[in-house]
Amino acid sequence: MSSEPHMSASTHTTKPAEHKWRLSYVTGDLFSCPAREALAHCISEDIRMGAGIAVEFRKRFQGVTELKEQKKVTGQCAVLKSDGRFVYYLITKKKASQKPTYDSLRQSLEDMRSHCLKNQVSRISMPRIGCGLDRLKWTSVSEILDQPRNNGPDVSEREQGI
Repeated sequence: MSSEPHMSASTHTTKPAEHKWRLSYVTGDLFSCPAREALAHCISEDIRMGAGIAVEFRKRFQGVTELKEQKKVTGQCAVLKSDGRFVYYLITKKKASQKPTYDSLRQSLEDMRSHCLKNQVSRISMPRIGCGLDRLKWTSVSEILDQPRNNGPDVSEREQGI
């Protein structure tokens, strides 16, 4: 990814959900999103981050030891803070070789949401979480993201641009 040219995000459509939760779909380089936006992606409990977009997160934000020290389990969310932004690591499976479930994704998103509310995070950018190497179906994942919340940040789903 670092060898790919940076692309700015294209015009996006917004899908408002009830109670201030808004999901935007943006095509562009995830890592060129505004610095005020938190970032999120899925990993395993073993904190391997050896394939897919996780490799780029590992390179850019490091902190593997700090993530391991948090001792998060499936359904939780580990957090790093880098240059004033939160980076969320959604723990959706026990081992890197396994596949997540929609339930573990939902639980980790709820844990992330809780952290966002406590820390006044109002915007998050993420790839199509769980849909790359983890092979969850985007139609199902987007339904989870679209579920009404009492409160919560705006979430921008960003596709990697080429």
